[in-house]
Amino acid sequence: MIQVLIERRIADGMETTYEREARKVIQQTYQARGFISGETFHDIKRPNRRFVVSKWRSVQDWQLWKHSEQRRVIIGQLSPILDEPERVTLMQH
Repeated sequence: MIQVLIERRIADGMETTYEREARKVIQQTYQARGFISGETFHDIKRPNRRFVVSKWRSVQDWQLWKHSEQRRVIIGQLSPILDEPERVTLMQH
């Protein structure tokens, strides 16, 4: 099992739009092969910084989702409201 940490920085004033689009990503992710669970967080001091921590059965399952056409389309809708590209970190115990 692995965990994936995704960090995103939302453009000023786009928080509501981000929340709406991020829900779409989460709904689609639940259907992905190897997905176990996920949580979202925001930085208390900088509310435009968001974090997603998800658990996956394997690196291969994550890679399949990461490079899927389905995720590309969804992230393509999310990217314009971000100040910078998302940062992805793979972790394990």
